Amino acid sequence: MSNIYKAFENKKAFIPFITCGYPSLELTEDIIYSMIENGADLIELGIPFSDPTAEGVVIQNANEKALKNHVTREKIFDMVRRIRKNSDIPLVFMTYANVVYSYDIENFLSISKEINIDGLILPDVPFEEKNIFEPFCKKYDIDLISLIAPTSENRIHKISKEASGFVYCVSSLGVTGVRQKIETDIAKIVDLIKKNTNIPAAVGFGISTTEQAKNISKYSDGVIVGSAIIKLCDKYENNSPKYIGEYVRDMKNAMNE
Repeated sequence: MSNIYKAFENKKAFIPFITCGYPSLELTEDIIYSMIENGADLIELGIPFSDPTAEGVVIQNANEKALKNHVTREKIFDMVRRIRKNSDIPLVFMTYANVVYSYDIENFLSISKEINIDGLILPDVPFEEKNIFEPFCKKYDIDLISLIAPTSENRIHKISKEASGFVYCVSSLGVTGVRQKIETDIAKIVDLIKKNTNIPAAVGFGISTTEQAKNISKYSDGVIVGSAIIKLCDKYENNSPKYIGEYVRDMKNAMNE
């Protein structure tokens, strides 16, 4: 059974995202420990890329600054090795196809297996092209996480049936970023997913407040938050681990109410 299952076992999962290397790789590591201590169930580790097409301005800027900090895949791998000495929390890489492809797909995934990465999210790889990466993911027992967007209605059954780890349900059209209101009928999308698979469905893109997390967790198995966390990095910089930890705790508590 996938280690990712632990994130959802008998509870709603709170899944925070962080861009590795922003504000610095040292702070990234401290932020991850703070997330773990305050109740995160699974953490998405963003490997920075020069053209993150699914991201809004907040995470785009974090990617740019991380690359300027000379963050490399090797440095991120080493950070995960250190984290794995202290925690077995499910960890998922979120990045772009070229980051994996240019490193050599099998090499990237073999190292990911060695450092106990549990899943991979590639938002720029459509369902119809996942076979480029999926055989290597299966070889190294790493879940290739499928994304389902509001425009995926006619394909939800196909995507869901072949999904692994969890289904990443995109709450809104467009790129990542904080939204005041989620307009999409997420409950309907999650219901369609559940009719085709038993694996968990977590909702992301635009979620930032405790009220949003509480409402969405009523019908989903988990909530994913990225931009709101990066904004805390922007605001608090060296003190961000403390404030991000408090944010994670508040979001997790709201989901459990």
